[in-house]
Amino acid sequence: MSALICSREIHLYPDGRLDTKNASSYIGLSEKTLAMMRCSGTGPSFIKRGRIFYFKEDLDRWLNEEGKFRSTAQAQKAGLRDGEEILVRKCTQK
Repeated sequence: MSALICSREIHLYPDGRLDTKNASSYIGLSEKTLAMMRCSGTGPSFIKRGRIFYFKEDLDRWLNEEGKFRSTAQAQKAGLRDGEEILVRKCTQK
């Protein structure tokens, strides 16, 4: 079994904020998934100051606390559909 390790450049504002594009890259979810999670209240905390921003510490907290499930039943209760993955960072080899 082999694993592909990738690195991504994340742009962080001096106060620790990330825009939606960088936040989605940081946690490994699409921007659309983050938008749907904002609407359903199942995603990480965010602020809206004209645009949507996430604080890195909030993303880390969400990944460590809210983003873990012990069963697919728990994930379904949280609003994830069968086959939808969370906490998995996907990379493509170029």
